[in-house]
Amino acid sequence: MGNSETQPKSAETTPEPTPAELAAIQEQKKLRIKGYISLLKDSNLNYRWRAAEALGNEGDVTAVEPLLEALKDPYVDVQWLAAKSLGNLGDLRAVEPLIAALKSEEKWLRIGAAQGLGKLRDSRAVNPLLPLLKDKKKMVRKTAAWALGNIADERAITGLTEALQDEDGEVRQAAQQALDFIKNGKIKKSADAPPVV
Repeated sequence: MGNSETQPKSAETTPEPTPAELAAIQEQKKLRIKGYISLLKDSNLNYRWRAAEALGNEGDVTAVEPLLEALKDPYVDVQWLAAKSLGNLGDLRAVEPLIAALKSEEKWLRIGAAQGLGKLRDSRAVNPLLPLLKDKKKMVRKTAAWALGNIADERAITGLTEALQDEDGEVRQAAQQALDFIKNGKIKKSADAPPVV
């Protein structure tokens, strides 16, 4: 047995935070986000890319505009992490800028933009993503297939079916998973639909 004071406390006994504690946590989060946003403009590349990545994990839409600006950073390290973070934030203001980023000469920005668009799941991205299934870089093709599967729009079926013939096994696998996801989404939608009377 043991002394109750030495026993670890269970999760059930943890008290709910008080309104004052919740306010303090929110204030700390605001300050942290403000700090990350200012680091996006820092002269040190490491600070900029770390800030771009961190802002995507914070889940605060005040970071959207600064991250959109970071898509124009002179270094692709910052650009692709900003693109991914924009997807994590889920704000549809990022759709058009990410679609534009798909045309970048930088493979990592194309990858980040595809990742962001896949997370946003906006059907406007389907047609711009389709050409990336034939990109010269394997990771771009693979990420585009994933994004199209995540968006789950039937317009991607033809392109994804063609990608099943890709020279790279990882791309073929991503295309198959995307097709399965679209098919399962279609089945789920029909199962959720009211019966026709």
